[in-house]
Amino acid sequence: MKVGVVSDTHMSRMAKSLPKALIEEFKNVDLILHLGDWVSMGIYDLLSELAPVEGIAGNNDGDEIIARFGERKIITLEGIRIGMVHGHTPHSRKGTDGNALLAFANDEVDCILFGHSHQPLLREENGILLFNPGSPTDKRREKLYSFGILDIEAGKVSARHVFYESKE
Repeated sequence: MKVGVVSDTHMSRMAKSLPKALIEEFKNVDLILHLGDWVSMGIYDLLSELAPVEGIAGNNDGDEIIARFGERKIITLEGIRIGMVHGHTPHSRKGTDGNALLAFANDEVDCILFGHSHQPLLREENGILLFNPGSPTDKRREKLYSFGILDIEAGKVSARHVFYESKE
């Protein structure tokens, strides 16, 4: 199973449309996971044209998005338990990845997906894969825009970033 992972699209403030690199890659995924800060439900509609979409709300999302997706969830894909959270709370001293770990401290998960910092991250801690795809439209201090791909096969999950220079 191939899963597209995206966060912090900040539509329509930072971008008016999805980047071409993301569209081309997400045409070939089985599912898209959005990790919050959609800002507009319009991004759901755009992503849904490419593949089924699941997600959670972030700190910049309004009541409609929070009601539709919630702010934290665990989904199971092909036996892999995936925790999804934006990463802005609770406030730990260990950064956004620390917040993500705290959000699932009492749960059994194989992978935690989060956003918020706009900083791509891929690492493992205590057997849990931590993955932040970065942002496809608002790179902030990063050199490149980014999103992610999860590959789930034979009970194993792996992740990779897709980096590109233009949000067009």
